[in-house]
Amino acid sequence: MDTTDHTKTRQKSFTFRTSVAWHSDRSGTATANGKPPIRVSTPREFKGNPNEWSAEDLFIAAVEICHMQTFLAYAAQHSVQVVSYTSHANGVLEFIDGDYRFTRIVIFPTIGVPAAGAETVVHGLLREAEKHCLVANSIASIVEVNPTIIVEQG
Repeated sequence: MDTTDHTKTRQKSFTFRTSVAWHSDRSGTATANGKPPIRVSTPREFKGNPNEWSAEDLFIAAVEICHMQTFLAYAAQHSVQVVSYTSHANGVLEFIDGDYRFTRIVIFPTIGVPAAGAETVVHGLLREAEKHCLVANSIASIVEVNPTIIVEQG
């Protein structure tokens, strides 16, 4: 039995820092805590560089990444083997009451499991991840998950 006192090591608050520097036109660079810089721009729809990440791209990716990481954490906690995980996501940006806002994000994960029968457990873990993804819980948009689960013979 684990008798470690986790209350001493588990923080209740974290601060994440980023920096952004403008270069020219509608482009700049985003960095975070010594990580590689990311070239950023407004999206093509708003006259930005289509070859650079936009805040909109990063916003949708943040939700998608958080959902994947939350699902994988739950899978590990429940000793559910995951063979593969890929996803894509769609974010719907709408003009409402004079402002643009994301109204819906739909995530389409495809998850490989090693044997038949794991699909039901994976669906349950996906529901938990959807409910507990901290990024999705921090926004007002509706976030949906529409998975595909496949049995992969290794």
